Amino acid sequence: MVAEIRASTVLPARREDIELHTADGLTLVGEIALPEDRPPAATLVCLHPLPTHGGMMDSHVLRKASYRLPALADLAVLRFNTRGTTSDRGTSEGAFGHGQDERFDVAAALEYAEFHDLPRPWLVGWSFGTELALKWGRDPLVEGAILLSPPLHRATDADLDAWAEFGRPLVALVPEHDDYLRPDEARTRFARVPQVEVVGVEGAKHLWVGEPYVRIVLDEIVKRVNPAAGPLPTQV
Repeated sequence: MVAEIRASTVLPARREDIELHTADGLTLVGEIALPEDRPPAATLVCLHPLPTHGGMMDSHVLRKASYRLPALADLAVLRFNTRGTTSDRGTSEGAFGHGQDERFDVAAALEYAEFHDLPRPWLVGWSFGTELALKWGRDPLVEGAILLSPPLHRATDADLDAWAEFGRPLVALVPEHDDYLRPDEARTRFARVPQVEVVGVEGAKHLWVGEPYVRIVLDEIVKRVNPAAGPLPTQV
């Protein structure tokens, strides 16, 4: 039986609730989703949008990545709530750190990936999560970063210069109608990172609402992280 993949489709995976432990003594709640019957080819470490505006590990693009990509692209998907953030999974300890204290949260997620032998970690940040990736994701373990709707508010030119020196791949998916940073300006701002790839997405908005835009995002992620698995099917 063939069925179309819809917004609510959940494909088979090994899913486990996890806890992350930060260097400053907090416990963060999260989930790891793994391919059902084989080891992952790579790992997505997901950094969610701004928690003071509703961002969390269940923000829809990240949730759909966990629902689909273990089965369709052999990817491990690690999601977690940054400090003080609540979702159905629970509430992470601590309080919102304005993008500064969250450096411990990013480090805890990468330590989890390393300790559990999760292969080839890529950061996938969305909005506020892109700031965390740019500021705190320059870890030797990280293979690259994919930025969804980067606002470049908290992340400065100095952070971009540091990523340029870091040398790892950087992909920015920028909606045509973004509220904060649109493709032409993004190309100008990111030009100081020689290895960056800025992808303007026609018709899209900051929140990537609508199944066609979710599919574009997930396809672009897979194209970089495990290209052999793309393009993703629309039916299973």
